[in-house]
Amino acid sequence: MKNIVIFGAPGAGKGTQSDKMIEKYGLGHISTGDVLRREIKNNTELGQTAKGYIDQGQLVPDALIVDMLAKVYDEFGKEHEGVIFDGFPRTIPQAEALKKMLAERGHCVAAMIELFVPEDELMTRLVLRGQQSGRSDDNEETIKKRLDVYHQQTSPLIDWYEKEGIRHHVDGLGSIDDIFARVCKVVDSL
Repeated sequence: MKNIVIFGAPGAGKGTQSDKMIEKYGLGHISTGDVLRREIKNNTELGQTAKGYIDQGQLVPDALIVDMLAKVYDEFGKEHEGVIFDGFPRTIPQAEALKKMLAERGHCVAAMIELFVPEDELMTRLVLRGQQSGRSDDNEETIKKRLDVYHQQTSPLIDWYEKEGIRHHVDGLGSIDDIFARVCKVVDSL
């Protein structure tokens, strides 16, 4: 079982690379962003609460996210190829909660794949994505807030996963296929 945390700043290509890993390796996928956007679109109580945080460029509280992800993870059944966690964890307490949740099921995270992209490229990608997709959280002001939150709260996970011995730094620049070839080297080594 290859449970993988795909990691990087907003716009680093986590969703794109996750899609390619799913296709090649048959992994399940849990995108916190997709789950939250679905909840917001369906105007559920969680969606309304989450929207308030997201619109301010803040992170949704850990307890809401962990409970939601545990439920989604369990839907894959006990025997699966593995799951890609996309957009989670974003803080050390979330990483610890994920490790605990998986351990309770006899599972673990096999690798954290860190897609690294310089900030100027992230801004360009996110503004373009917002223009193409109409995502309300992809405007310059919100992007800057999200990148600030990433640097303050999320980037410490790099050191945390390094200490766990499962961090893999991957250059996130170049063509999608070039980046994917780098990702595959990591997955194939697990």
